[in-house]
Amino acid sequence: MDSLVRRGTTFTNAYIMGGQSAAVCMPSRAMLMTGRHLFNVVDNGRVIPEDHALMPEVFRAAGYRTFGTGKYHNGPRAFARSFTDGGRIFFGGMSDHYKVPVMDFDPTGKYPTDKRYSVDGTHSSELFSDAAIGFLESIRGDDTPFFMYVSYTAPHDPREMPKEYLDMYDPDSLPIPENFLAEHPFDNGELKVRDEKLAPWPRTHAEIRKHLAAYYAMITHVDAQIGRVLKALEDAGHLDDTIIAFAGDNGLAVGQHGLLGKQNLYEHSIHVPLIFCGPGVPEGERRDAFCYLFDIFPTLCGLTGLPIPDSADGVSLVPVIQGGSDGARAAMFFAYKNYQRAVRTDRYKLILYNVDGKKKTQLFDLQNDPRETKNLADDPENGYIVRRLTWIMKDWFKKTGDGIDLSSDDWSVPIIPAWGTK
Repeated sequence: MDSLVRRGTTFTNAYIMGGQSAAVCMPSRAMLMTGRHLFNVVDNGRVIPEDHALMPEVFRAAGYRTFGTGKYHNGPRAFARSFTDGGRIFFGGMSDHYKVPVMDFDPTGKYPTDKRYSVDGTHSSELFSDAAIGFLESIRGDDTPFFMYVSYTAPHDPREMPKEYLDMYDPDSLPIPENFLAEHPFDNGELKVRDEKLAPWPRTHAEIRKHLAAYYAMITHVDAQIGRVLKALEDAGHLDDTIIAFAGDNGLAVGQHGLLGKQNLYEHSIHVPLIFCGPGVPEGERRDAFCYLFDIFPTLCGLTGLPIPDSADGVSLVPVIQGGSDGARAAMFFAYKNYQRAVRTDRYKLILYNVDGKKKTQLFDLQNDPRETKNLADDPENGYIVRRLTWIMKDWFKKTGDGIDLSSDDWSVPIIPAWGTK
């Protein structure tokens, strides 16, 4: 991953928009593949309608060989529309990493469930990398353009990895995040979801260090597998003429704010990595423009000269990558189920909660408090900031078609004195 940063342009303010189910990765990947925002994906991403163009489908129609391996959380029909080739395909969200129920590529696109099998003893990250490497070996000397989608399940739990990687991290030596809490200070609507039950309450330093060691080990292992794929790309003679996009579909709390999972709108769970490298992309540079993962689709179209389909909501980041634009968004909007809504600007972030009629407002100064440790919402001096961000949020409601009505009794914002003028 470090080599991609050196070779490309990194976006430091890339985000997912959120999710309407606890399986945040499902809508996240639907947004990625369709270029559509959260409120324009169907059934939380379980179904991709025929009139929603898929990223590999567009490249396939343009004459590219399209190959997919690994996690595909949006159904066999969408996969069949998208790919001309594939292998070790996992139609699901999570699994034992050493017994992933995968399927071989089916040119008929039927993918019956009785064709699932597992390769016991091979870790998922190695399994998917092997499939990708096999495809790259098959195209040596072939000048047909290709699109390859390598979708790892790691570092999703269960936290399993080869022992040599776990041995790299001594739990006792790992620092505890500065925003660690033993328990979340109020009910955010998802304190008892599956992800949060992976460790007992209250959280302890020892327990979190154990989880962090396993988490870092899984990341290091998948990093090594990415290196294998990049080496195969180089051996195939295509490293220098291939555009690479690297992204993650969400983040885990692992002790931050008293949480373990991803079912929240704090930075640790919605702020994700995004790197582009290859032809037309400056090397070793960073961009702080706001962007979502659903901008990847139109960006790859822009970098390859393909038209962006009308069904996509995202924007091409090519002008930002090439240094000619500061970005298309002045603020970002996030949502999780009907419990949580958030908006952020270059400095501030507002999160609103409504759980069984109990409302909570959080305001963070991300410039001075990037770990979101100090809630400023109750200070009357910040009343103007809360109202301004609420106005921005209402505008996003209109743009996205979000059904939440902030003026209703259910989602009313606490009244804060008006003398704050910051």
